[in-house]
Amino acid sequence: MKILLLGCGGQVGWELRRSLAPLGELVALDFNTPGPAEAPELKADFTDPAQVAEIVRRVRPDVIVNSAAHTAVDKAEAEPDVARLINATTPGLVAQAAAENGALLVHYSTDYVFDGSGDAPRDESAPTAPLNVYGQTKLEGEQLVQASGCRHLIFRTSWVYAARGGNFAKTMLKLAAERDALKVIADQHGAPTGADLLADVTAHAIRSVSQPGGDARLGLYHLVASGETTWHAYASHVIEWARANGLPVKVAADAIEAVPTTAYPTPAKRPHNSRLDTRRIQAAFGLSLPHWQVGVDRMLTEISGK
Repeated sequence: MKILLLGCGGQVGWELRRSLAPLGELVALDFNTPGPAEAPELKADFTDPAQVAEIVRRVRPDVIVNSAAHTAVDKAEAEPDVARLINATTPGLVAQAAAENGALLVHYSTDYVFDGSGDAPRDESAPTAPLNVYGQTKLEGEQLVQASGCRHLIFRTSWVYAARGGNFAKTMLKLAAERDALKVIADQHGAPTGADLLADVTAHAIRSVSQPGGDARLGLYHLVASGETTWHAYASHVIEWARANGLPVKVAADAIEAVPTTAYPTPAKRPHNSRLDTRRIQAAFGLSLPHWQVGVDRMLTEISGK
């Protein structure tokens, strides 16, 4: 099996390099990495759709995993054309190239395709209504992949973190060691989901659909850790973990104030309800998704050396 990984330098892409390696020959590319042996002059620059599609045609992979995305939610409001290129136009051309070559395409999307209303977890059939440019362009990307006719898996996820690079938990640890009090948003609900979990489920799903009859499991899925929390409760969990494990914590437990989203105005509107129903993916692939605290604690242990 030959696998082309696009966006290998991001948090999810970095974990995918690990999880996909045992499946076969892996060609891992990013916008700033040299092209593959088949196309050394080309780079996986998602602002150049034709070049990325040409890489697919030259490499001729059995599987394409696209983890490249414009994920700077507020920045996308100021540069919608760039966000659309990276999140929709280029994935659409990659999907067309995948269809031409009979390749499987794995693509990642987001809970931001929904409007965040209500308090029930949304399943894959729920109506979409993005609140911002990021969500709209990711939805357009989904639709272009589906319209291409290629064999595909689309995984919608939310609140992604990784031990590598910056993340919310690292920010909270830093602030908790420096400040006497914190204010954290408490009216957005979701499930922190590790890039390692996304990568491992992706590898499992690729193996599964590659088996005889596996095409019956192709399609759109919601993929997040189990359970739910708020940013405030997430921060409190991280800080209490740090306190219990002897890390420097200056802020008291009762000095972490819960505030509404309106306390921190941003260019892009955020959904209040990011809960996703994962029953479909668990049934289709025989999975039991771990609770969000399990992954967060593992990440905290890794970054702290505890």
